Amino acid sequence: MRSPRTKSSSSKTRVVVVTPDPAFEQVVQDTFAAAPQVELELMSGSVAEHAEAITAADATVVVVDLHAATLDDMTSLQALVARLDGWPPVVTVTDAFDKEVMRQILKMRVADFLVKPVQPVELVRTCARVVQTPAGNEPSEAEIFSYLPAVGGAGVTTLAIQTALLLLGSGTQKTRPATCLVDLDFQHGACADYLDLEPRLDLNEIEPRPERLDRQLLEVMLSYHASGLAVIAAPSRPAEMRSFDPDTVTRLLDLVSSHFNYVVIDLPRTWFPWTDNVLLGSNRLFVVSEMTVPGIKHAKQLVTAVRERLEEGPRPQVIINRFEQRLFSTGLRRSDAEQALGEDLAATIPNDYRLVREAIDRGVPLDEVKAGNKITAELRKLIGPTTSSEKTGAEPAGKRRLSLSWARG
Repeated sequence: MRSPRTKSSSSKTRVVVVTPDPAFEQVVQDTFAAAPQVELELMSGSVAEHAEAITAADATVVVVDLHAATLDDMTSLQALVARLDGWPPVVTVTDAFDKEVMRQILKMRVADFLVKPVQPVELVRTCARVVQTPAGNEPSEAEIFSYLPAVGGAGVTTLAIQTALLLLGSGTQKTRPATCLVDLDFQHGACADYLDLEPRLDLNEIEPRPERLDRQLLEVMLSYHASGLAVIAAPSRPAEMRSFDPDTVTRLLDLVSSHFNYVVIDLPRTWFPWTDNVLLGSNRLFVVSEMTVPGIKHAKQLVTAVRERLEEGPRPQVIINRFEQRLFSTGLRRSDAEQALGEDLAATIPNDYRLVREAIDRGVPLDEVKAGNKITAELRKLIGPTTSSEKTGAEPAGKRRLSLSWARG
């Protein structure tokens, strides 16, 4: 029996699960119950019974449980995968690892497979991963967005997260760009906390032998948000001043940039030996400040310092965050920021503390709390040439000016 179907939402990941196994059905319900970004549809029964319904389900990802599969089920699965032609991606689940079954599944070109018992976190991560990397898409150098704070508490993490989510949603559902958010603030990083994720990056394991870092190890260190956003973050260590060999950090980012379309980097305010390489490898660099005299002054000083230090790096652009323009106020106005920063001022992001606080507390995008909010609208305009390249003629993702490999050399 099919579960009741609700109206599909373009902002949600729609997961269709087909299973004749009541125990696995319960696992699926429990796994996705706490993920408001996921719209779940359960089909009780075999893939042979529901082949037509799956095709018409408008899914983002399909999970097929081959519990006690018959020859008809395998034939139906093969026909289904051929009919879907790579989208939505199909993940299969089996009761045990059987070489012959796995050989048949791999020949069908399913996106991934899992073996029971399936851990909830592994199910979520697998669904997120296959959605980000549709079948047939070859990895290419990413377009990299870096956020650098000019003052403490400027809201860099919020802007980086929302930028990553906008980039993730910038394509169609079938051509959704693979997007990764990287938190390089190893002392006070908060990206994982904001998204309610477990930070999995362990640089202490990589640093002694950075050559060990490959796609497989990278996958172990990735966390996935229910939206499909990949996140690289280490557990914060507020009482430690942590730095790492520049080659370790650069190798990590080089690998990330070769497996994602977009990479968004949340940088710490402290300048480390590897900061130069990160900035040189970025396509766009945003310096984030606040609407105060010291904030604007620090932003201007930082822009000047970056230009002098990295002559061939990206042009720094200043974002004034939490901007408020009140009538009859004697405080600073936008015209004051424009006069001080000139063409370096890229945007002013409006202040909406309650909206941001609720999104952080729930670990969800701002648009899910309030659709069409002003913060998201301003960010969308800021990165508009990237998210609407078909209209503007902007360079598509994968055609990068710079790369971290180039910066490292």
